[in-house]
Amino acid sequence: MVHVSSPNKRKIINDPVHGFVTISTDLLFDLIEHPLFQRLRRIRQLGLTSYVYPGALHTRFHHSIGAMHLTREAIDTLRLKGFDISPGESEATLAAILLHDLGHGPFSHALEYALVKDSTHEELSLFLMKQLNDTFNGRLDLAIAIFTNTCSKPFLHQLVSGQLDMDRLDYLKRDSFYTGVAEGVISTDRIIRMLTVSNDELVVEAKGIYSIEKFIVARRLMYWQVYYHKTVVAVENMLINLLRRARLLAMRGDELFGTPPLLYFLKNDIFLKDFSTLPEVAHQFAALDDFDVYTAIKVWVHHPDFILSTLSRGIVDRQLFKVKLSSTPFSPDEIESAKRNIKTAFPEAPFDAAEYFVSTGTISNNAYQPQHDKIKLISRDGLLIDIADSSDQLNISVLTHAVTKYFICSIKTA
Repeated sequence: MVHVSSPNKRKIINDPVHGFVTISTDLLFDLIEHPLFQRLRRIRQLGLTSYVYPGALHTRFHHSIGAMHLTREAIDTLRLKGFDISPGESEATLAAILLHDLGHGPFSHALEYALVKDSTHEELSLFLMKQLNDTFNGRLDLAIAIFTNTCSKPFLHQLVSGQLDMDRLDYLKRDSFYTGVAEGVISTDRIIRMLTVSNDELVVEAKGIYSIEKFIVARRLMYWQVYYHKTVVAVENMLINLLRRARLLAMRGDELFGTPPLLYFLKNDIFLKDFSTLPEVAHQFAALDDFDVYTAIKVWVHHPDFILSTLSRGIVDRQLFKVKLSSTPFSPDEIESAKRNIKTAFPEAPFDAAEYFVSTGTISNNAYQPQHDKIKLISRDGLLIDIADSSDQLNISVLTHAVTKYFICSIKTA
């Protein structure tokens, strides 16, 4: 049963991307007001991308509200087309998308696995949703079933998590808006109006093919132009190495400034299982956000450890790693040469400085992953066709293959 919102909870949020967003039920309002959700105001949606695009300062709070709004529009569209979605199923789907990013740590994807060793933000989101469910006396049971794809209507899960989910529709449009990168602009209204259901599966009316093509291409362009921009790769690796150094110092007992939640994660190796077995872990995680990390970095600029202070100063003053990208792996000789340059340029540095001042790795993306969840078009006669097989303007099948780039980034030595 869904209760109609009382007047003081029937709020409207003015969103710069979607316009007015309505909070439609008491439960949704109470979830938004909960401290676990309010924490998302202090987690940047794009992590450190503002070092490249200064306007990219929006938060996971913005995004989650926007994704909820698009999900409500999608549900309204499906209902108009005759599909049965009860008030309880609607509320549960909106709750699931609203809470889908609860598990993000500081700076979003930049520190995935850096603080909790073996878990994705989706796994942490599910754990926190279950905690909230206890707080709300089981009112999130159906939302969790939708989130985990164990509900009786799989298309509701696809609205929350899939190749064409409302999460992706919002973040592409929102990230494009705040970065100013026009290549990410998509017509969310058009895509949502083209959604329908066949055999309990979310599909797209065939006449929406060009909007879907644009969506897939926009994803590809945004990944390489924004999410995997080489300067973003550089600053993210600086932050990862900085926290790795801070963890080493904390664990060996060196004096290190930090808020209690940050020091907790620096002084302890935390795994997903610890959230269930150690009650304080979830409490500390819920208290941790971007401000803890950045405040510490500002103080660490003056730390006596050369590696920690150098990396901290680089982030604060935007003196970032230089980056090289390649379509083929860098040779061991190139990597060793970069490390030797560090030793030559910084003779006063500790012996292991090169391990923190040089980073290598890969970045990989494919805009469409049909092996996980296909985007299917439905013709007037009910025939279902994979978008990769039906596009007559673009070779979408090419975009199903992962493109991998190799990087080496290092502190500037001259």
